[in-house]
Amino acid sequence: MTPEPDTSEPHLRRAIGLPLLVLYGLGITIGAGIYVLIGTAAEKAGDFAPSSFLLAAFVMAFSAASFAEFSGRIPQSAGEAVYVDAAFSQNWLTLATGLFIVFSATIAGAAISIGCAGYVATIVPLPQPVIVAIIILLMGLLAARGIKESVMFAGILTVIEILGLVVIIIAGYLHEPEIFNQLPSAIPSLDDSAALTGVFAASLIAFFAFIGFDDVVNLVEETHNPKHTMPWAIVISLVAVTVIYFLVVFVAVQTVPSDELAKSSAPIGLLFERLTGISPLGITLIAIVATLNGVVIEIVMASRVIYGLGKKGHLPGRLSRVNPKTQTPLNATILITIIMLASGLLVPLDFLVTTTSQIILAVFGLVNLALVVVKLRGDPVPEGIFTVPIIMPIIGVITCAFMLIGPFFIG
Repeated sequence: MTPEPDTSEPHLRRAIGLPLLVLYGLGITIGAGIYVLIGTAAEKAGDFAPSSFLLAAFVMAFSAASFAEFSGRIPQSAGEAVYVDAAFSQNWLTLATGLFIVFSATIAGAAISIGCAGYVATIVPLPQPVIVAIIILLMGLLAARGIKESVMFAGILTVIEILGLVVIIIAGYLHEPEIFNQLPSAIPSLDDSAALTGVFAASLIAFFAFIGFDDVVNLVEETHNPKHTMPWAIVISLVAVTVIYFLVVFVAVQTVPSDELAKSSAPIGLLFERLTGISPLGITLIAIVATLNGVVIEIVMASRVIYGLGKKGHLPGRLSRVNPKTQTPLNATILITIIMLASGLLVPLDFLVTTTSQIILAVFGLVNLALVVVKLRGDPVPEGIFTVPIIMPIIGVITCAFMLIGPFFIG
């Protein structure tokens, strides 16, 4: 029997509806990759780089379906860990899953902060470590301030960063009105092994750019009507991000040589300047906004996972304490900020990106497997929640495993 919550302790505040939740999902996803990694993906897959983003989205779609159902079955923070616990009831596996998510969020935030520093350095001539430290500490302070303030800030920045990418797409069309007639050329032929190898190699990079849509489940205890809101937020976020990414990357590889994109520390700024002939200052500022957004949302998400693990007794209880004034898990937020700062200052960007993608793929595979177990076991389904056929999480397990081990078999 589930114990009644202790109403004497402060609790998380339900302050988020569908619009803010979608903006949160879009913000953490878009800020996590496209402004930073577009050049790396283009270097690996060339003109077929847009297809690597489609492949990553395809893999994400099955996991998204599993997350959508689990968010209704088990509406609790620390989503991935709680889902795995419900299926396998192994404390060590639950804790490992939660810590994997925390680790991936902190190193993803560190990677984004390094990308942000690359854009900031084009305006402010400070050493990268100094810029990285300032970014992470300021975003940590914001995350500690309050969930509504953090998500409102993230929502505003998300609107700005999406507008920046839409500007790129429109500029590509104005630069060459026939450009989108060439969209089919971004899909490689199935008998072109070299192109397919490049797409697959770039897909792990592209996968990093999609990380985040799933993080909305960790705000389930702060969301109004989560059974209805969560599935819609997950689906809308993933579809919108896929369309935006595909079009932006397509414009990029059609406009700027892949080697130039790869060498640039501010690839979106380079793309904007090449398309318009205008100073890239404006789009650089938007890129800074986008990456700042990614950092603050990673801190918010990871701190909620720590909070959820502490609440369930898998971590020290002090990490689940909610500050009565800000109604945020302050101790967890401070811990995540410190770890992210150390990662951003000490670990190379390439390692951060690759490691994050591999960890998330493993966790997604485990969450899909957990849903398969729950369905086969016949666990009762709460009334009115979103559900998917069992084949969806089964394919999710297979696709995650394929992307995880595939790099070991390609040149």
